[in-house]
Amino acid sequence: MKYQPIPNTLFIKNRKNFMAQMRPNSLAVFNSNDIYPTGADSTLPFAQHRDIFYLSGVDQEESILVLFPDCPKEKNREVLFLKETNDHIAVWEGEKLTKEKAFETSGIRTVYWLKDFEKVFFELMTQCDTVYINTNEHYRAAVETETREARFAKWLKDKYPAHSVAKSNPILQRLRSIKDAIELDLMQTACDITEKAFRRVLNFVKPGVWEYNIEAEFMHEFLNNRSKGFAYTPIIASGNNANVLHYIENNQQCKAGDLILIDAGAEYANYSSDMSRTIPVSGKFTKRQKEVYNAVNRVKEDATKLLVPGTDWAEYHVEVGKLMTSELLGLGLLDKADVQNENPDWPAYKKYFMHGTSHHIGLDTHDYGLLHEPMQANMVFTVEPGIYIPDEGFGIRLEDDVVIQETGEPFNLMQNIPIEAEEIEDLMHG
Repeated sequence: MKYQPIPNTLFIKNRKNFMAQMRPNSLAVFNSNDIYPTGADSTLPFAQHRDIFYLSGVDQEESILVLFPDCPKEKNREVLFLKETNDHIAVWEGEKLTKEKAFETSGIRTVYWLKDFEKVFFELMTQCDTVYINTNEHYRAAVETETREARFAKWLKDKYPAHSVAKSNPILQRLRSIKDAIELDLMQTACDITEKAFRRVLNFVKPGVWEYNIEAEFMHEFLNNRSKGFAYTPIIASGNNANVLHYIENNQQCKAGDLILIDAGAEYANYSSDMSRTIPVSGKFTKRQKEVYNAVNRVKEDATKLLVPGTDWAEYHVEVGKLMTSELLGLGLLDKADVQNENPDWPAYKKYFMHGTSHHIGLDTHDYGLLHEPMQANMVFTVEPGIYIPDEGFGIRLEDDVVIQETGEPFNLMQNIPIEAEEIEDLMHG
């Protein structure tokens, strides 16, 4: 791994919190992700399943975690099954976790090799009544590939049909949405790496550069700071490309007078950052561009103040809609008649700001969190209003990642990333 070791106290605490929510005499199983093939003998880079990482810190393929808090044998209450490592594997693939290293990483003492899984698991299943399987119930999930977790669930239910089955996901949705201090530090590191990359880009951009040149500048800085790369597919959208919300081609030349909407963030230790900034190709905003930019920034600042414990996610978005409506009236993009005659299910402001303002962020860019439950301290949300005006050839989005506090305004993990229009201009001309 490129990242520095993470204290295993985080994973010990996470497991303790999860097991406290389990039914009596139950066990839970978590699988690593597959390595996905692309063709011939080629594969995509491995990315660990976030849940087994959250509960163990294990960041390699072919790993299984079993939690059985009521197991009669104390040593089998937390068990890791790992791909057996040897000298041959170390030479050809690099060193895998030894049993000792797995303990250092996770705090789990009982580690078996994967070849012993079915034998050991059979013994554990004879001693429990309920099995928690790990399904993906994120509100934006649309998974067509059969995952290792899904294959395991089918095998388990076929092999052990008399056991009750329960879901890990509702427990994980709650636990993962509230961040530990160690997690917040890792997210801060991801945001700090993103800041370095953005400052590099401000010095780099000028008329004639290509969107992919800018993407490359980000990647250079990410890798130089122990990040694997982008936390999600980056958007580098110049001119009217910014009005395509998920523009990812990044293959156009940046022209003088245009704006570039950049939506990019580094990952660090599997944790995400998610930043949006909009900058002028020529280093200076036009009067109109700056008017719209400042309107978006005001909405972002006012929306951020609403993120406090007890806030309802749906009601929050209604309030942000009112803030945006006011700004759009001021910009002359809406008039009073548009607002008076609006469809409540698709308010007038949605013509220029059609996406949500905030989502959970953490191990996933769109992280776990139950949106029907009130916000709590130490949840981390993005704040990302935008105004998109195809008729004027530009779109502007500004986005920071903020931590809800017990009292007062949220803490902005991106407070050091330049955002004021004048500061952007000064740095681009510096």
